[in-house]
Parts: sequence; C-alpha cells; structure tokens
Amino acid sequence: MPKPFWHSLLVTPMLRIMMLVTMMLSFISASAMSGLAVRIPVPLGAVAPQAAAQDSLYKRLGGYDALAAVTDDFLGRLATDAKEGRFFVGLSTDSKTRVRQHVVDFLCVATGGPCKYTGRDMETAHTGLNITEDDWTIAVKALGDTLNKFKVPAREQGEVVNAIAPLKSKIVGR
Repeated sequence: MPKPFWHSLLVTPMLRIMMLVTMMLSFISASAMSGLAVRIPVPLGAVAPQAAAQDSLYKRLGGYDALAAVTDDFLGRLATDAKEGRFFVGLSTDSKTRVRQHVVDFLCVATGGPCKYTGRDMETAHTGLNITEDDWTIAVKALGDTLNKFKVPAREQGEVVNAIAPLKSKIVGR
C-alpha cells in the first residue's frame, strides 16, 4: 500500500510534531473525554430517527477509515504550510507512523469510537513548543479545510469545533 504523501514531507523532531498534531486534533485530554457528550435539544413534537439520535460522532463522521483519511489530509496540510512546516522536521518513517497513529486513536476516542488513546495530556504535550495564536489559527483553518474537503456536515463540524475550543488555553503559549 503506498504511503500518504505527507510521509516524505515530514522531517522534524518527534516531540515537536506529536505536540503540534495532537494540539490540532486533540479534541480533549484523556481525563476529560468522559465529559465530551454533546446534547442537542430537539423541539417538542419533533421526531428524529432513533438510529441517528443514538449514533456517536465517530459513526456520523464515518468511523475509523474516515478519521484516518482526515488525519492524512490534515497532516499533509500542516506539513506543507510555510509556517507550520517547522514542526515537521527530523522524523523517521517509524516516528511518522507512530505520530499518525496517535492522532487517529485520539480522534477515535474523542468522537466516541472504540479506540484507546495512550498519549499525554494536552498541557504536558505542548509545553515548550511556543505555539502562537497564529499557529492555532492556521491549524484550525487547515482542519476546517480538511473537513470541508471530506464534506463533513455542518452539525458534525460544529461538534468538532466545540470539542477543540476549550483546549486552546492548554496548547497556545506553552
């Protein structure tokens, strides 16, 4: 199976890339994931299909393969960005694969999927990276562009944004 194009673009220290990628895709730390449930009020009298009402964000996004495809596209956008590319220097092929898997697993757990995320909490992972407001803005835009490319519906995009926003203070300026 051919490797995603971003594999050849990533050449940065493992710690920096893991922290940046986790920052951008880490919807919540492992300790806070149990509180991720989003309640969407349904007006009285409205009838929603029962299966759709019970589907997790993970299922509505398309499951594991969809999250893996989003991760590949998102990492490619960051790696080729003039400013964010600095975080993608010096990784071995094995390190790139491990970073990608951490991101996929984190997304899977954060969206209610069956995976297990074993990475560090967001504050620990980002301390010392000096991630700026500009870095945050660029990464959020890249994630939005990726979600649009995959035609993720507005509702699900909103849930992703609602999950990421509270993490900003644990990531930016550390």
